[in-house]
Amino acid sequence: MLQQRLLTYFSVVVYSTILTSRVWAFTNLPDVIALQGLYSAMNYPLELKGWRKEGGDPCDESWTGVSCSGSSVIYLKLHALNLTGNLGGQLSNLIDLKQLDVSSNRLTGEIPHNLPPNATHINMAFNHFSQNLPHTLSYMGRLRHLNLSHNTLSGVIGNVFTGLQNLREMDLSYNDFAGDLPSSFGSLTNITRLFLQNNKFTGSVAYLSRLPLIDLNIQDNYFSGIIPKNFRNIPNLWIGGNRFRPEVNSPPWDFPLEKAPMVQNISGPPTTKSNAIQNYPSRGVVRHEKKRLGPGGIVLLVGGLTLVVSFAALFFVFSMKKVHDKKINLKIGNMLPRSLPLGKAEDGSSTATEESSQSFPLSSLLMGGPRPIPLLNHTRTEKVSGRKGFSKRCRLPVRTKIYTLTELQSTTNKFSQENLLGEGSLGAVYRAEFPDGQVLAVKNINMGELSFTEEEQFLDVVWTASRLRHRNIVTLLGYCVEHGQHILGYEYVRNLSLDDALHCEAYMPLSWTVRLQIALGVARALDYLHTSFFPPFAHCNLKAANILLDEELTPRICDCGLSVLRPLVTNRVKTKASEIVSGDRGYLAPEHGQPGFDNTRSDVYSFGVLLLELVTGRKPFDNSKPRKEQLLVKWASSRLHDNESLEQMVDPGIKGTFSSKALSRFVDIISLCIQSVKEFRPPMSEIVEHLTNLQRKMEMVKRATADGTEVDPFEKSFRSTNTGFVSSPAYSQASTSF
Repeated sequence: MLQQRLLTYFSVVVYSTILTSRVWAFTNLPDVIALQGLYSAMNYPLELKGWRKEGGDPCDESWTGVSCSGSSVIYLKLHALNLTGNLGGQLSNLIDLKQLDVSSNRLTGEIPHNLPPNATHINMAFNHFSQNLPHTLSYMGRLRHLNLSHNTLSGVIGNVFTGLQNLREMDLSYNDFAGDLPSSFGSLTNITRLFLQNNKFTGSVAYLSRLPLIDLNIQDNYFSGIIPKNFRNIPNLWIGGNRFRPEVNSPPWDFPLEKAPMVQNISGPPTTKSNAIQNYPSRGVVRHEKKRLGPGGIVLLVGGLTLVVSFAALFFVFSMKKVHDKKINLKIGNMLPRSLPLGKAEDGSSTATEESSQSFPLSSLLMGGPRPIPLLNHTRTEKVSGRKGFSKRCRLPVRTKIYTLTELQSTTNKFSQENLLGEGSLGAVYRAEFPDGQVLAVKNINMGELSFTEEEQFLDVVWTASRLRHRNIVTLLGYCVEHGQHILGYEYVRNLSLDDALHCEAYMPLSWTVRLQIALGVARALDYLHTSFFPPFAHCNLKAANILLDEELTPRICDCGLSVLRPLVTNRVKTKASEIVSGDRGYLAPEHGQPGFDNTRSDVYSFGVLLLELVTGRKPFDNSKPRKEQLLVKWASSRLHDNESLEQMVDPGIKGTFSSKALSRFVDIISLCIQSVKEFRPPMSEIVEHLTNLQRKMEMVKRATADGTEVDPFEKSFRSTNTGFVSSPAYSQASTSF
């Protein structure tokens, strides 16, 4: 009775302490990791007061330049701090960051591919950033303010603005950009201020003519052609220092070409607290300074902690006595493992909550084996049914749900054959339809009894896969680890794989345009995997069977990150998996199986094989063919640069639907990917750029043909001297260091 009272008092005190402590928020772990990665990439500058190499709480410890809302970092202002180094590779972990200002420093390197995905204001002006704009910029749909002026950015800008309909202001002035403006400038339908002066842009400015601009500065470039009539409606216009010519039979241009520009193009991001969290859902108070307790608060806190420690000590003493008594009464030699008891409702069904859904052998509790760890319930996270190592180092995103085995059995009709979607190298996949109408693809990974380390490994995979958010990747929505089951729940994409679409006679042949779109979508997904995480995240099992096609034939890669689980599956599944893998060996890179830290180059090779599969319609490995033709790469390699053989290799279903020059460019990309030496293969970011250029030029040919214009963009880009395509691999420091 005394023990029960003590337990009740202890619970009340703990609960009260938790309620009191909620006023002190902790920073989300991914945000902390991202800031520490940035700190390292900047060479641990002394100017960043309070920043730490390891541990720490940026939101409560007054880290220089960090502002938070609740437990999320939403504003990072590092203006004019004489910072060096680069921006690292983990900014995409700052998923709630709205404002990023690193202007007026001495930062170098490229603009990162993995920028904060939900940022609204980015200012990187007055640094030493080089190379070009990342193609991932088009995914930042909430971006409103972008300032990259006064750097050394160069090259021809690709179509990186297609998804930026919310962009209001952009400053790319005082760089070394060259070539024509990309057509995606025309998609900036809400931009009001645009500054492109002091670059080397060429060609027409037609793409800017219909934008709702109030300020436009394109001075000191090499623009040519006619000044669009719509420019007369722009209140603040600077167009001098170009090569425009007057339009024939038009009224004289009455704007001064040498109008003095503004001193400053775009002001920095908002600096006040209210502006920093504009349109941001309130989850706490924005903090720039560390909270301090008054004397009364300190007394209450110390008193509360003293009570907690006292009750914890008493509770521990009684608990140890109870366990000791049980040990005396148990005969360990005859004890069989059994699960911890679960509460039962009157109808016999389990009433256990999610926290107690996973059972552990009682013997492990008494003999010092792996023990269950209480589940953590943090802000912005689901309750995680994991073990100690997993719980300490990560938290699952709030969008990841924990399913019970009962509801998965109910929604799949006890994993019946009628709901079977297919079998893979890890187990069977079933269609699960929930009462609310939601449909999932449930992957039942058949594993034997896992050790403590293996269980952690599985949960690590779940944590990593749950972070993947890309339009060309199937999203992991939830999981179940209950009663020895290991089940993953993915969003449902119709049961049509690229492998079926290419090799099943029941389907009409995919058009060349659709195949090119599929290739570009898969390439963008791989580039996202390779550049958004550190260490780099490789798929390791890319093949046509792992690419699903939705209703609009958009590619969706599945099974990302699951290849590491193969050694953990049961023998029956391993036997089935060996049969599947033997049929997929045509995708494997020459270095497959060799130890290595970064497998992204192996993904590039597999992608090259996939491109071959798209253009030839052949399977990567086909034992029904003559021996010399069974391996697609081996058979095709000697034919890729022979025009006559190349034409004969094309899938009959698409032959004659595109030009020989387009085919030649596509094959150039394949050649880059399937280099036998992995260091010669380019990163996926370059492959994305090549495919984007190819698609753009094919669209230009189509438009020119429709207009009756004679133009060959494969020889030269439209109104430009830049060809923009590298047709042969080059061994360089950049390619080996990726």
